[in-house]
Amino acid sequence: MMAKDLFAIFGNPVSHSKSPLMHNLSFKGLGFNGCYARYRLKDGTKLKETFFALGLKGINITVPHKEHAYAACDVLDPFAKKVGAVNTIVEKEGKLYGYNTDAPGFLKAISEFQNIRTVLFLGAGGTAQSTSRILRDEGYEVTLLNRSEGRLEKFKEEGFETYTFERFTAKKYDLVINMTSAGLEDESLPAPKEILNSVIPQAQACVDVIYGKDTPFLKLAKSYDKPTKDGSDMLLYQGIIAFEYFTEQNYTFKEIEKHMKKAFVI
Repeated sequence: MMAKDLFAIFGNPVSHSKSPLMHNLSFKGLGFNGCYARYRLKDGTKLKETFFALGLKGINITVPHKEHAYAACDVLDPFAKKVGAVNTIVEKEGKLYGYNTDAPGFLKAISEFQNIRTVLFLGAGGTAQSTSRILRDEGYEVTLLNRSEGRLEKFKEEGFETYTFERFTAKKYDLVINMTSAGLEDESLPAPKEILNSVIPQAQACVDVIYGKDTPFLKLAKSYDKPTKDGSDMLLYQGIIAFEYFTEQNYTFKEIEKHMKKAFVI
């Protein structure tokens, strides 16, 4: 019998990840000889050697290793290169090829909200890096709000409007998105409550990239009767696009979606 192609998700923490279930259901449903596991990578600088030591064919990368993943690649997809963040790596002939499926997955997930033009990102990490660019390319106006100045520098250089908590003056944003892990393992909010209380009431909708949990941010948005969305669709869509790369585009988006979305009802 042929050996299975091995795939994994690298992150820290990683125990909560739904990716193994999503990909394994799709491998099984589509008859692909693959197996997907999770690996808690403590040191991001060891990403490349760990990949080869485990004999993997491909990985997804979650926080906090997306920048390390970018550095580990031998070849970068043009979009991954443009955004400086990688969340999907595939090995081909001993070389690591890097892709970003977060941003196109995210774009598809928020496209259901109509008449959205202005977007406020809470946080300026790896996910914000890729999604801010793709949203701007699609005609959205993106502003970033972050606790510290440091992470905002890159965005400022690219012409994005940026604020720290101290410098922020509230105005109307159509969509407010939590891009941080605040609320994933605790009850914290992604920004001071007085700031959130000034932007949420004016927003059309609120989105959290965290999935499978009614975060404090989403609860606050619901208290203002705002439509909300967690990160499930984003996770599903980026997973489908990653699966396309893992299986060398042998299956259509719709074929993969049919099996992968079962992970969200189990």
